[in-house]
Amino acid sequence: MTKVMMNTAQVRPLVEVRDAARWFDVSAPRLERVLSRKPRTMLRAVDGVSFSIRRGETLALVGESGCGKSTIARLLVGLYPLTRGSIMFDGQPLSDMDGPDGLALRKRLQMIFQDPYASLNPRWRVGRIVAEPMLAHTSMTKPQRDERVDALLAQVGLHPTDRDRYPHQFSGGQRQRISIARALAVNPEFLVCDEPTSALDVSVQAQVLNIMKDLQRSLGLTYLFISHNLAVVHHVADRVGVMYLGRIVEIADRDSLFEHPQHPYTRMLLSAIPDMTGAGARRTPVAGEVPNPLNPPSGCTFHPRCPFARELCKTESPIMVATGENQVACHGIAQGWPMKVEISAAVL
Repeated sequence: MTKVMMNTAQVRPLVEVRDAARWFDVSAPRLERVLSRKPRTMLRAVDGVSFSIRRGETLALVGESGCGKSTIARLLVGLYPLTRGSIMFDGQPLSDMDGPDGLALRKRLQMIFQDPYASLNPRWRVGRIVAEPMLAHTSMTKPQRDERVDALLAQVGLHPTDRDRYPHQFSGGQRQRISIARALAVNPEFLVCDEPTSALDVSVQAQVLNIMKDLQRSLGLTYLFISHNLAVVHHVADRVGVMYLGRIVEIADRDSLFEHPQHPYTRMLLSAIPDMTGAGARRTPVAGEVPNPLNPPSGCTFHPRCPFARELCKTESPIMVATGENQVACHGIAQGWPMKVEISAAVL
């Protein structure tokens, strides 16, 4: 019996998201709506997203700004409640974070925010910032917390004496290292990384990414890595999910997605990467702009920008289907329409 339970735990994904949705009410004030007889207006930031993350892997979510990536990040750490669907962490519903065992569950997943300038309290010294999760989640004494803070700072490439300095005394890359140290303070298993390097210089990005990969190997961490930088994603991800207007349109292993993208939107994203090789491969430009999320197109929401769209795409929303190593939500892929596009992933 014990052996069966152990095997089940090993096979079961650490994170399972099923039909997750988060809608925001952006209606006008009630009196104004009553007088003008306008209905409520709902922004469907995330609308029916499903994926899983295995232990020890990095799943990256990519897509244009406003596609719902950061909303998913906040759903996973409990900052937003679900409108619909479910999120399971190691077989336990994340809704339990509001219950009596919520603290024990919360300490197992932490978040690294996008902006290291805004996510650190400017009035606190670094030592207090890094120790704050320990005060909330552990019964460690002050000497124990101080020792742990020193070890964490050293682990992310800072000096223990940095504990007495304020955030404004550090560069952007150093501040993000402080954010990583804070996220690791209570020994989490899962880190949600919301564009953790987008505010940093390219050379500093590489340093922070290498630290994160080293920590993942040494601590056995699992990452959800959110980014719009495909070169960064190619460097860190094991699998990649591509989002468009609140939904995942393609998900696959990294190499399969970059070498053999299926969805027209994925192909356009890859084709938009500057070609530094001089090979002069044919490219398909990203046509048009992202539609207004308050009034998304019917059917497949990508059809107004898709060069292969047909009448079916305008009326029916596609479902996710398996094609080789990829899972794709596209009528053209499911029905075998001719969809030839030449791109080059050599720039990565």
